[in-house]
Amino acid sequence: MLKGIAASDGIAAAKAYMLVQPDLSFSEASIDDPEAEIKRLEEAVNAAKDELKIIKEKAAANLGDEEAEVFEAHLTILSDPELMGNIKNKIKDEKVNAEQALKEVTDTFIALFEGMTDNAYMQERAGDIRDVTKRVLSHLLGVTLPNPALIDEEVVIIAHDLTPSDTAQLDRKYVKGFITDIGGRTSHSAIMSRTLEIPAIVGSGSATTTISEGQMVIIDGIEGNALVDPSKEELTSYADKAAAFAKQKAEWKELKDAKTVTADGKNFTLGANIGTPKDVEGANDNGAEAVGLFRSEFLYMDASELPSEDDQFEAYKQAVEGMEGRQVVVRTMDIGGDKELPYLPLPKEMNPFLGYRAIRISLDRQDIFRTQLRALLRASNYGQLAIMFPMIATVKEFKEAKAIFEEEKEKLVKKGVPVSDNIEVGMMMEIPAAAMIADKLAKYSDFFSIGTNDLIQYSMAADRGNERVAYLYQPYNPSILRLIKNVIDSSHKEGKWTGMCGEMAGDQIAVPILAGLGLDEFSMSATSILKTRSLLKKIDTTKMKELAEKATNDCETTEEVIELVKQYTK
Repeated sequence: MLKGIAASDGIAAAKAYMLVQPDLSFSEASIDDPEAEIKRLEEAVNAAKDELKIIKEKAAANLGDEEAEVFEAHLTILSDPELMGNIKNKIKDEKVNAEQALKEVTDTFIALFEGMTDNAYMQERAGDIRDVTKRVLSHLLGVTLPNPALIDEEVVIIAHDLTPSDTAQLDRKYVKGFITDIGGRTSHSAIMSRTLEIPAIVGSGSATTTISEGQMVIIDGIEGNALVDPSKEELTSYADKAAAFAKQKAEWKELKDAKTVTADGKNFTLGANIGTPKDVEGANDNGAEAVGLFRSEFLYMDASELPSEDDQFEAYKQAVEGMEGRQVVVRTMDIGGDKELPYLPLPKEMNPFLGYRAIRISLDRQDIFRTQLRALLRASNYGQLAIMFPMIATVKEFKEAKAIFEEEKEKLVKKGVPVSDNIEVGMMMEIPAAAMIADKLAKYSDFFSIGTNDLIQYSMAADRGNERVAYLYQPYNPSILRLIKNVIDSSHKEGKWTGMCGEMAGDQIAVPILAGLGLDEFSMSATSILKTRSLLKKIDTTKMKELAEKATNDCETTEEVIELVKQYTK
């Protein structure tokens, strides 16, 4: 039995697929037969090409032709006569083994491309050559490289961690769930698992060293447990649990078109967090009443260069049209921290989470910011669009960002470009300093959206991705609840509204407290909406106000708050 953090609800049983990088180390060796060594190289290159063709096909089917183009670039590199010629010449002239010749020649090319600091496109080719080298080397060494795009049977992915690009390649038809060694409920892999609607356990600590390729694994994303090599009885028991969960989901599904109203008649808005316009379908399928967070940085992360104004306009337009008049709140580019762009080099910093990121980049690189704002303004004509700025720390920052927005709006109106007159402009509330002066910011901001993932890590001085301090990620700590209360109260005094788009918004322990504190909009992974609507329909907000009062004033610890919620929601 492995215990981790329950990241995404659901139960699955399948063979383990180890998404772990193999050892590709080798020793330099002198060879007597260069022709035989060149033949060995050619066989490895051909095997790599065959593999890449399959991967390209799968990527095109799962992700689209544009995403698959990277593999076409890899095939082109393997057919480059200059690169291959240099490797073969090194084998002939220096009588070294194919592994050493491959490494030395490709290292030269990688260094050359990485040195082209004035050409982002060419710099990116260095990464492509590195990937291709690894693939050819794996065939020379007879080692299998894991590749999620090649999976063609039901599996549970076992990995140290999963990057956004790893999770983007997962085919839900075959990937039944995943387990990682590190991460928390707010890590990107956890958030993606909820978007993909597959069960997941993160932060297990030892999945990659405990589980072997092909072993049967049961994953329980409700409790956060994984069972390796289960008995027939255990498989039957978990199958019953999975059936009960499926029945529960079917009951929640009946609430898809229902309004979110509590037992005492109070209305709330339940929104979805999305990363691309394609996610709107999932939001609608799960009964979202709004999009409370469109993470626009995914448009930048999924591109090979800064997305143009027209490309962004089409994406935002598609999202607002897809929501058919319901509000879509777009967060402007939130790059930095752990979200990097290969074509936009950022300074190396001691602590990037506290550095040059989000609105700080936008205010500094106004060319990027103004392009995004123009695209958003144009899209506002096609539905109900709102804009919010991430990582605002001071009143001055918000005023500067809002002024740039007003300038771009005025320019478009003068040109006769149709722009909505009722775009709400708000801000993320994720820095404790801003939460403490929410009363001042509420005078200028049309709304607040509380980003609890960052608000908690900054308040507790604990990196949310670091398992050693994971115990300090405490959403129910009275200190966090007091900050949230101050933000909500401050907005209401100015006649404004407050939403929440952090993972806490869909947390079943937190929801009753947040309802009692008067939160107006809860925005979460689409798969959590119906479960949350079901919970809210059962609660009485008068009773929840009493709960919130006690949680913020009388409780001293997280544990006390959890116990209090249980008492009030029996």
